[in-house]
Amino acid sequence: MNRTLRWLVVAVLCWVTVVSAQPRRRGWGRPAVPYDGGLTFVRLRWTGGSFGAPPAGMGPNFWMHEYPGAEANLMSVLGNFTMVDAETNGSLILSLDDPDLFKHPIAMMWEPGFWVMTDEHAERLRDYLLKGGFLIFNDFETSQWENFEAQLKRVLPDAQLMTLDGDHPIFQTFFPIVRLDVPNPMNHHLGGLMPEYFGVFEDNDPSKRLMAIVNYNTNLAEYWQLAGRGFFPIEAENTGFQLGVNYMMYGLTH
Repeated sequence: MNRTLRWLVVAVLCWVTVVSAQPRRRGWGRPAVPYDGGLTFVRLRWTGGSFGAPPAGMGPNFWMHEYPGAEANLMSVLGNFTMVDAETNGSLILSLDDPDLFKHPIAMMWEPGFWVMTDEHAERLRDYLLKGGFLIFNDFETSQWENFEAQLKRVLPDAQLMTLDGDHPIFQTFFPIVRLDVPNPMNHHLGGLMPEYFGVFEDNDPSKRLMAIVNYNTNLAEYWQLAGRGFFPIEAENTGFQLGVNYMMYGLTH
């Protein structure tokens, strides 16, 4: 890592430590943030419909994991270390069929291993992706893949999930990611698993736009939420934020 990049990473982590220590601002608890043309973090809510495959376990409101600390910390870093006009006083939680989703270029889904939806939800999410939306899937592992893949096929029946390596532009958009083959720290809830990254491309062509990125066997938001508290190794938090910033920058520029 060169000296400039090392300084930037240290500065990011110091900033996150300060932000994490502050009381949560009122806006992160609001049901909506007024649209003003800037970048607002969008978390997808799924609460009704059917599974695509039998789920590996059950539980309420999986889509709310790490809320609101994860998005608050990530957007603070994005707004303070890039030129992006990032909303740092609140975020949005939108259902899959909310028409407001089309106002926002990037959305993130937690726990797609337990993802449920109706046919209408699938159709609206398909429209969102085909019209330029970028979707981040995060926080699922092992056999939970089966439901995720089945649900994705309901959205994009012809989609092929392609393995991404470090050479793909999304991993170099802002921070150059040096290594992806690093296991989760043992105190991570997916400790010891090796993260894997997959992409869904327009027309299944890797030379075209990446419509969705899949973070499998990992949970980046855990690093965002708990950053600066000494819970995870600095290197793991570094990579978590670098990936998050890169995803946002890619979604804004492609």
